[in-house]
Amino acid sequence: MTDKHLVYCWIERDGQVLFLRRGPGVFLGGKWELPGGTVEPGEAHEAAAVREVAEETGLTVRLLGERSRTSWPDVDGRELTIHARIYTAEEQGRGEVVLNPAEHQEFTWIAPERVAGLDAAEHFRQQR
Repeated sequence: MTDKHLVYCWIERDGQVLFLRRGPGVFLGGKWELPGGTVEPGEAHEAAAVREVAEETGLTVRLLGERSRTSWPDVDGRELTIHARIYTAEEQGRGEVVLNPAEHQEFTWIAPERVAGLDAAEHFRQQR
């Protein structure tokens, strides 16, 4: 069994949290997610989270702590276990969100109590 490690960041601004909508034609296209992605071999989870936020949004963040951790079997039935960590992060300066159009089609700042209503994976919708 192989493991894949993902990291995401919960970034709040003015009481709203940042979510990104996956672009058409990519895995889980049209679904909402927190900024984040895959941990590269040999990379620390925390470093990967900061890097992924910068790559996907153009924002610079500092991690404040781990919010949650969960694992599940691959949805395509491959011999793979997915492990995801979500970190609370704060912006280092207030930047403009600039999306990578190869991955995401739009973003929104949404009140935490509305996250459960997003078309997103369960591990994102459980966050508050």
